[in-house]
Amino acid sequence: MKRPEILSPAGNFEKMKFAILYGADAVYLAGTMFGMRTASDNFTREELIEAVKYAHEHGVKVYVTVNVLPHEDEIHLLPDYLKFLENEAKPDALIISDLGVFSLAKQYSPSIELHVSTQASTVNSEACKMWHSLGATRIVLARELRLSEIRKIRDAIPPELELEAFVHGAMCVSYSGRCLLSNFFSGRDSNRGNCSQPCRWEYFDKEQYAEIFEKKRPEEIVSLVQNERGTFMFSSKDMCMIGHIPELVNAGIDSFKIEGRVKSAYYTAVTANAYKTELLRYMENPDSYVFDESFMRELECVSHREYGTGYFFDEPQETAQITKDGGYIRDKAFIATVESYDEKTKRATLIQRNKALCDEVCELVSPGVKTRDIILKAMKNEDGEDIESCPHPQMRFSIEVHEPLKFGDIIRGK
Repeated sequence: MKRPEILSPAGNFEKMKFAILYGADAVYLAGTMFGMRTASDNFTREELIEAVKYAHEHGVKVYVTVNVLPHEDEIHLLPDYLKFLENEAKPDALIISDLGVFSLAKQYSPSIELHVSTQASTVNSEACKMWHSLGATRIVLARELRLSEIRKIRDAIPPELELEAFVHGAMCVSYSGRCLLSNFFSGRDSNRGNCSQPCRWEYFDKEQYAEIFEKKRPEEIVSLVQNERGTFMFSSKDMCMIGHIPELVNAGIDSFKIEGRVKSAYYTAVTANAYKTELLRYMENPDSYVFDESFMRELECVSHREYGTGYFFDEPQETAQITKDGGYIRDKAFIATVESYDEKTKRATLIQRNKALCDEVCELVSPGVKTRDIILKAMKNEDGEDIESCPHPQMRFSIEVHEPLKFGDIIRGK
């Protein structure tokens, strides 16, 4: 049985490093143009070159998103960018949704594999085969497919054509991200990476509600009513498939994709760690595999909305996957990361992310192992002076700990 890859988001260089450290087999990221997430930091040309080099040195692949739907006044900028990707950055694949961009990529980036973005809304085997005939090596399937449909697609397409599917993260209320709400409300084009996310806004105020109906069918009334949490009629649940690794593998999915390029490095680390660890556990012994509930609790510790399983088990017209409360469920505080550990002094040097207190009981997150408790003992600043707290952003401090800690280990609130 082929092991699927874990594909993590990389909104900037730090997030990419955490994804790699915590188990990602591949990362996806964008340059400063033509990617679908302008809200993330993204990568300059120089950073792209360095990012690909760093990832390859660690045995990890890099996929660059070129998946916007460019207008006529933008398309002429693509050849230069594609030539740069081909000759200088040299990623493993480009993620593309537009046929014109796909054609230009074949011309100007001929040695780079082409993946078809979820924005292309691929939902059947004939579309997969058509893309494959044009040169695509992978299809990122639309989120609206059930697992049973994916299995049928897998059986009907060439074995060398890979299938990728989102398994975790935010979902759009629209069809695979093709949405005009943002254009209407704010003039920001969601199909060119600049979505203002009006699907997440709270609508109405106080005890207000609305009723709408089509002119020729006045009896078919749709009511939009506010509950005690507000009215979030467009806001979708976040997808979480950590408890369904066997079903995902058996559906023939080659790549498990995690959403979240604008999320934190902490989010990137925890999600990659959870999915990679559980996937390896399943692949090790499929017949006796039992899901470890502790990893569901891990994913509850990162910033997320109400979780659901997307449309893998439900039809979109049957279950809308709308949240009861459109806001984020708060995650545990990201206290610090480990920079180094001195075996002689039994002290670890940390970099502060949120205020830390001496003798505070926290949790230690490390790649591939379960979270455990840690006490911030005998805190000292960089000058070796005893301190009671560490309040300053990015401040270096050390603690006494007899368990060896590794670079990139995360300390978070209890």
